[in-house]
Amino acid sequence: MSEFDWQDYAPETQAIRAGHRRTHEDEHSIPIFATSSYVFKSAEEAALRFTGKQPGNIYSRFTNPTVSAFQERLAYLEKGERCLAFSSGMAAIMAVGMALLKAGDHVVCSRSVFGNTVLTFQNYFGKFGVETDFVSLTDPAAWEAAIKPNTRFLFLETPSNPLIEIADIQAIADIAHRHGALLVVDNVFCTPILQQPLTLGADLVVHSTTKYIDGQGRCVGGAVVANEELIEKYVYPYLRTGGATMSPFNAWVFLGGLETLALRMKAHCDNAFELAKWLEQQPAVAKVHYPGLVSHAQHELAKRQQSHFGAVVSFELQGGKDHAWQLIDSTRMLSITANLGDVKTTITHPATTTHGRLPPEARDEAGIKDSLVRISVGLENIDDIKADLLNGLTHC
Repeated sequence: MSEFDWQDYAPETQAIRAGHRRTHEDEHSIPIFATSSYVFKSAEEAALRFTGKQPGNIYSRFTNPTVSAFQERLAYLEKGERCLAFSSGMAAIMAVGMALLKAGDHVVCSRSVFGNTVLTFQNYFGKFGVETDFVSLTDPAAWEAAIKPNTRFLFLETPSNPLIEIADIQAIADIAHRHGALLVVDNVFCTPILQQPLTLGADLVVHSTTKYIDGQGRCVGGAVVANEELIEKYVYPYLRTGGATMSPFNAWVFLGGLETLALRMKAHCDNAFELAKWLEQQPAVAKVHYPGLVSHAQHELAKRQQSHFGAVVSFELQGGKDHAWQLIDSTRMLSITANLGDVKTTITHPATTTHGRLPPEARDEAGIKDSLVRISVGLENIDDIKADLLNGLTHC
């Protein structure tokens, strides 16, 4: 089983079977290897391991069998050659930057990314001499115009948070490659079940495994998937030295999450589509952002690029922040939390939570209004979700 190639199997099968190398105990479930270090048969073997001349475990900061199983499984699902797991999604993004950037480099980033991603490029990479320009996610011409001779990579998430805009991955990848740059795609909203950016031309994919890959809000983690050269030459040395490591326990939880990911994503998407259509009919709602709706500006692109439309719905109310807060506070079942990807439906006000640390002008540029509410649609009965929202909508 250790040499079994799962490449030709369907994603549902890969998510359950890939990456497991049974030990001499012949266990059916992947074990948690709760160890910080490993014993070598000789001093020579230890030296060969440390120099990379012999494969095998060295130290759990960068080699652990449970984490390795998760990495291998996610690499299969993303159609990538190799995956590295990290302690959080932001740690994964930080790893990409630390691995690929140096003082004097330039990055082009979508305005429509998670607020902490913006701050990472501006406040942290910026102070070490890396310049970042932010552009419209959906305007390929803006991406091309922003590229400079020293541009190292382009960064985007699609669908975006929280307006659920869709980027044309293939078009932006082509732009990046024409100018000798890389494309990095945050695939957290779709997961590899709905979208595989590497097959569309992206060079690296990042994940917050905290979200749908876990699926039940239990653990924090992240991942980077790319080809062997990018991982081995750039990202792996940073992980080995920097130590933003995923714990074996968290990897074990995420492995279990992957086993049901395909089933959960279908159910999430079905509920979200139904909720988006219902919200469009509510008088208190001014606009619904969901790519499954024909009213969405990138509806046709989403149909081509994704196998389903995702599980996050955002909408603008007729009123402002007071109405948005009133709606949120009126719910009884929905969880008021900025996290997403749970089986439990969550609701939040992006302007004062996920993007609250951004200056008002930056939120305005990104289109994040005070009237905007974001819902990560869970797996409860859809009629119960509607009923919980209706109580607040009737008073907005």
